[in-house]
Amino acid sequence: MKRIVCQISLILALCLLGCQSENSKEYADLILTNGNIYTVDSSQPNAEAIAIKGDRIMKLGTSSEIDALKGDSTEIIDLEGRFVMPGFIEGHGHFSGLGGSLMNLNFLRSKNWDEIVAMVEEKVKDSEPGEWIVGRGWHQEKWDKTPDRNVLGYPFHDRLSEVSPDNPVLLRHASGHGSFANAKAMELAGITAETPSPSGGEIVRDSRGQAIGMFEETAQRLLSGAYGEYRATLSDEDREKEWYKQIELAEMECLSNGITSFQDAGSGTSNISRYKELAEKGELDVRLWVMLREGYDSMKDKIDQFPIIGAGNNFFTCKAIKTALDGALGPFGAWLLKPYEDKTDFHGQNTVPMDVVRNIATLAWENDMQLCVHAIGDRANRETLNIFEETFNTDSEKRDHRWRVEHAQHLSLEDIPRFKELGVIASMQGIHCTSDAPYVIQRLGPERARTGAYVWRSLLDNGVVIANGTDAPVEDVSAIESFYASVTRIRRDNNEEFFPEQKMTREEAIYSYTLGNAFAGFEEDIKGSLSEGKLADLVVLSNDLVNCADEEILSTKVLMTFVGGELKYQNL
Repeated sequence: MKRIVCQISLILALCLLGCQSENSKEYADLILTNGNIYTVDSSQPNAEAIAIKGDRIMKLGTSSEIDALKGDSTEIIDLEGRFVMPGFIEGHGHFSGLGGSLMNLNFLRSKNWDEIVAMVEEKVKDSEPGEWIVGRGWHQEKWDKTPDRNVLGYPFHDRLSEVSPDNPVLLRHASGHGSFANAKAMELAGITAETPSPSGGEIVRDSRGQAIGMFEETAQRLLSGAYGEYRATLSDEDREKEWYKQIELAEMECLSNGITSFQDAGSGTSNISRYKELAEKGELDVRLWVMLREGYDSMKDKIDQFPIIGAGNNFFTCKAIKTALDGALGPFGAWLLKPYEDKTDFHGQNTVPMDVVRNIATLAWENDMQLCVHAIGDRANRETLNIFEETFNTDSEKRDHRWRVEHAQHLSLEDIPRFKELGVIASMQGIHCTSDAPYVIQRLGPERARTGAYVWRSLLDNGVVIANGTDAPVEDVSAIESFYASVTRIRRDNNEEFFPEQKMTREEAIYSYTLGNAFAGFEEDIKGSLSEGKLADLVVLSNDLVNCADEEILSTKVLMTFVGGELKYQNL
């Protein structure tokens, strides 16, 4: 009898233990199954299914392995064999600027000056007299015809002034390094034949010394005062609403392009405070990694507020400072070691004085902030590397700094190995290569273009980490288009290859858009690959970017975008 009682007790105990074990077992909140998952994790390169718990990746494996983590409340999504990869990380863009470009006139697809004038004329019809008309995205070197009257390809303002006599017009160059104004805008800015060009910029003039309407680099600031006065007439409430609308539009645009994180290349402290507040309230859908950009005197008085890391559950970080040494190649602003081929008396512009950049470098170094320097021309890149090296030598024990050159577009051969030697990130934008190709040889000549322009292969073969992106709104924020440029270097206007020996492999390009960008921001432990414990940021695509044919890449659709395990965009 005692033996029977003991056996019954043992059975009951085992049942109770089993129930407790079953109740304590963790199940996934979401399972994506039956997929073609490319993880960018060398320890587990591929998988069929992924389990997500909260905002983190719980486990990856075969569909049957992950099915064991299914509970009563687990949501199941059958991927039906679709390609999955980590969410794209935009490695260099301008977040609020992207939103602004979606609210104002956008000329990225404009084929000539006639189209631009016509768009402004239409806008005038819906505008009150005195209201400023703004737009961005034009590039004179990409037009299908050159204006009849021009200086260096830039049109004269006459036609623009005719269609908008009472509305000042300000149209930013696609690069952001030049602006075009009509007569009304120049009148309000006080621009006359006697107005001198500022240091680091140029007022483009005709043979009689009259301004044609084009303002390069720092000369744009001559217009900003008048535009700022107009903006000051708007209420604080209206300006704030406009900014939040820009952010909303930028988020929607990013998510529809499979972008889950965005590295913003320069915001002031007021916008940084707004971003941080949005993150802490749980009101951001895209993770932001932001570079602080203000004047040195302003930043040094506020630097004790930084770095900010992982605010709002890893939706906002600011641990970098941005500055610049030159402008852009299109408007002759890139600072070159030798003169331009098509402007033989000109070497480009040093837009921020060297001593100021050195002061900013010291500020970043002493406050544990990364330094990100805009450098496009080979002279600007060399001077940037020199400043980095000088700074690093002040404390040789401090190794893992990950300072960045933003763009690194045109390099001298002898400077390429220095990126690896100094541990510097080359933050480059694949799409710039094929987008700029129509005028690169014209500006640099064939030999400099061949050996130093967008030399991804040379940098990668030297062991340099490349962070990829689009520089939106300079270019469309499409990660797919930039990926295509990175792996083919094929121009979309005429299907010609631009020095294809410098292209990336598919795997290198995906890495540059995911884990490479995460590494460039000290975030590789939480994002950039699909790995257990990392944030569940991922994208589902219609084509396999590793194996599909080149001609299929541009037709790839973003089907689903997940941020922190939440479906933020769907287009099935």
